[in-house]
Amino acid sequence: SLPAKLINGGIAGLIGVTCVFPIDLAKTRLQNQQNGQRMYTSMSDCLIKTIRSEGYFGMYRGAAVNLTLVTPEKAIKLAANDFFRHHLSKDGKKLTLLREMLAGCGAGTCQVIVTTPMEMLKIQLQDAGRIAAQKKLMAAQAQLSSSAAAGVAEPAVEARTTATQITRELLRSKGIAGLYKGLGATLLRDVPFSIVYFPLFANLNKLGQKDPNVKAPFYVSFLSGCVAGSTAAVAVNPCDVIKTRLQSLQRGVNEDTYSGVLDCTKKIWQKEGPMAFLKGAYCRALVIAPLFGIAQVVYFIGIAEFLLDMLPKHRA
Repeated sequence: SLPAKLINGGIAGLIGVTCVFPIDLAKTRLQNQQNGQRMYTSMSDCLIKTIRSEGYFGMYRGAAVNLTLVTPEKAIKLAANDFFRHHLSKDGKKLTLLREMLAGCGAGTCQVIVTTPMEMLKIQLQDAGRIAAQKKLMAAQAQLSSSAAAGVAEPAVEARTTATQITRELLRSKGIAGLYKGLGATLLRDVPFSIVYFPLFANLNKLGQKDPNVKAPFYVSFLSGCVAGSTAAVAVNPCDVIKTRLQSLQRGVNEDTYSGVLDCTKKIWQKEGPMAFLKGAYCRALVIAPLFGIAQVVYFIGIAEFLLDMLPKHRA
């Protein structure tokens, strides 16, 4: 049932985000730093420096936004894919690869309604620590170089903003369109992701089915979700880099600004080289693999069906 699909998708999203959010934060910061202004050399370096400068909970900056909106996002994505697969199937027959890809395309298109504002807010909060750390470093270097000068002030303490403050400011200055900045780049990432992920998962999962009418074991669903998720994540990583850059409202010292997808692509290619489009790719694979593995296991177990079945009994 649709309520069960929505609950299953929500539970899967909450569990997955809680487990992998620090890696997602590292991915955002690695993707946003530009040549000549590098604060971090790797995922582990980013996480260690984040803990030292912002504390353990600094790795979860922006998690509240994700935890709030990941439930409808994952629910829409999984339920939409099931919806399109059902309506594209002919008399219950096996879907062709093209129809599976069309179903994934529909799911990816539907989810951006929630994904775009969620990513927009999350990125501002995740990247704020990097920008603040960069400014402090630059101020400290300037202070050392001019140590003989009198009255040099200490670097300013970072003023932390919240998702609510960012939302209010965007709505006040740009209206609802402000929350949907980078919508085109989000579509360029999420639609191809779903086109790759859902058919790949469905076919990998079928390999573990001994009988077409019996579900594959839960570990097969988990592994299929991990492999399909990580493969799709790496495949669309260039689009994710562009999306992250476009949705970042604040820039570090001497960092480029972009007017759109083409302008962003051109500047990254010219100034940072083609390998820049793979920034954070392994982080993204580490985030997406367990996230979708967990999602498929929750779907397999059918937690929502169990909860919904228990409700009438509990009331009785």
